[in-house]
Amino acid sequence: MNDISLGILFSILAALLVISAFFAGSETALMTLNRYRLQHLVKKKHRGAIKTLALLKRPDRLIGLILLGSSFVNIMASSLATVIAIRIGGDQAIAPATALLTFVLLIFSEVTPKTLGALKPEKLAFISAWIYVPLLKIFYPVVFLVNLISGLILRLFGINTQKGKIENINKDELKSIVADAEHLMPVRYQNMLLSILDLESARVEDIMTQRQEIVGIDLEAPIAIIIEQIQNSPHTRLPVYKKTIDRVIGFAHLRTMLALLNRPDFDKHSITENLIKPFFIPAGTSIHRQMQTFKTEKLRIGLVVDEYGDVSGLLTLDDVLQEIVGELIAEEPNIKLHNDGSYLVNGSVTIRELNRITQWNLPTEGPKTLNGLIIEYLETIPKAGTSVKLHGHPLEIIECDSNTIRQVKFYSQP
Repeated sequence: MNDISLGILFSILAALLVISAFFAGSETALMTLNRYRLQHLVKKKHRGAIKTLALLKRPDRLIGLILLGSSFVNIMASSLATVIAIRIGGDQAIAPATALLTFVLLIFSEVTPKTLGALKPEKLAFISAWIYVPLLKIFYPVVFLVNLISGLILRLFGINTQKGKIENINKDELKSIVADAEHLMPVRYQNMLLSILDLESARVEDIMTQRQEIVGIDLEAPIAIIIEQIQNSPHTRLPVYKKTIDRVIGFAHLRTMLALLNRPDFDKHSITENLIKPFFIPAGTSIHRQMQTFKTEKLRIGLVVDEYGDVSGLLTLDDVLQEIVGELIAEEPNIKLHNDGSYLVNGSVTIRELNRITQWNLPTEGPKTLNGLIIEYLETIPKAGTSVKLHGHPLEIIECDSNTIRQVKFYSQP
């Protein structure tokens, strides 16, 4: 060693520091690599991604190889620095040389390469994979022995090193990923994806038209009123019942009814002969399942019934689609945004619809409408002019009758 010049020794030391930096940076890059993007690149036959995924299937072997290499290189660098220190300043130079080497290793072989690996994981991981695959084959006996010993130690704590598969993510984690991807897609598409992911947990009663809001044809009404209702109805399909919506006998298609109006013998019997069979939906049905039912049964409308068989609301395919793409609809007659940032909201609006449009987080586990939520919160039916802070949102009751809140104004918060 004394025959080797200081210039060569410094060059070898610099090379060892570079190799140590490579081990540190590549370890961080491989461990922080986005596994789902990696799988996507593997499907596209990216050669670097294929090799990287093969390495990550056994992370114990990969980490063993990296730590084996980095430990060997760092020990060699420390020994070489000691030799250089003795050559330059004798034994008293060993301590300063050790301190200087520690600082250099920390900055140039640990912090900097690991930061680079965290910021640019793909580039460094794919390059290092081409190096680690042959190294793993060469040093496999040593790596196997190291992993065998560490594996036995880990088994004492109940940890199985053979399970190196990529873990699946649950729905909430997937929603978090979509919510954080606003820079990758338009907000409207992001909201649509979040709505789709939420379909399984939402129920039909969350989005249905409430019983008191159902518009239908009462066969007990005079024929003149029924004709006027058919001619002026904004809805394509109307439930037909006798006295009460609980005695529904079918759905009338407006196009069919308008054609029948031109006949001179049009009467109530003409309506009942051309009805669509009523379809009933249990109140606890998820929106996702009901969407599938609408598709398989080729239906567009149904009545939601409670456990006693009484009608509690009406659901259409348009309601389900609006739950997904509601933010694309220009008009929201039940929720009006004013220039000062306040909202004028109909009391019958559902909590889910209000949350979707305002991006609030009002609770949806209890009452399904704003009217029900306010009454439950106050434990009484308020009078017009009453002000309250509902789950952090200040509001004023604008209009109400004896048993229902009609209009509510939410004030903008500073």
